[in-house]
Amino acid sequence: MATEPADTHRRNALSKELVLRTAVAMADEAGTGAPSMRRLAERLGVEAMSLYHHFRNKDVILDSMIDLVFGEIELPSDDVDWRTAMRRRAVSMRDALTRHPWAIRLMDSRTNPGHATLRHHNAAIGCLRAGGFSIAGAAHAFSVLDSYIYGFTLQELSLPFTSSADLEDVAGSILQQLPRDEFPHLTEMIADRALKPGYAYTEEFDIGLDLILDGLQRQRGRWL
Repeated sequence: MATEPADTHRRNALSKELVLRTAVAMADEAGTGAPSMRRLAERLGVEAMSLYHHFRNKDVILDSMIDLVFGEIELPSDDVDWRTAMRRRAVSMRDALTRHPWAIRLMDSRTNPGHATLRHHNAAIGCLRAGGFSIAGAAHAFSVLDSYIYGFTLQELSLPFTSSADLEDVAGSILQQLPRDEFPHLTEMIADRALKPGYAYTEEFDIGLDLILDGLQRQRGRWL
């Protein structure tokens, strides 16, 4: 009795979601965008042509990968005020970008955004509008918040430490070599801030976010 080749079974078991989540996992591992169709097919154990049954080209995969990341971000809720909703969204977005660092430079670059992306943007704008922002004000707030979230996360991921202990090692090493008379303000920052017991760089995100939200709250009624 004839049997189907193993690759046929794998191809039949292939789904759009499996392809997409495998592509995202590979991007997370490599820190780059969508893997090549060949490498993705190898990971899935199929021929590259099998992928074209679900995605017509690599750009469509990348669009879907970005859409998946947007789908992980908490949507603003109608149950809380705009400031609380925007704070939760910011924290959730930073968490998603930390899980998928390759996505930071691509989040708003796609010309064919998916449903989750559009839903996210619409909900964020709607939250700001309901919170008393004009459409121009909502655009300003949306832009400055996302610029801050993307920028802070990118900087955080580039730092040579990932924990308070690592920070102490790096900052302590720099301090030992630093000509203190020449760089007194930097010395003070390292000694009295970075090396202070209990200091965590991640706290800077919340502080900066509060500054932005405070400014938006003061300004929102002035934007027509």
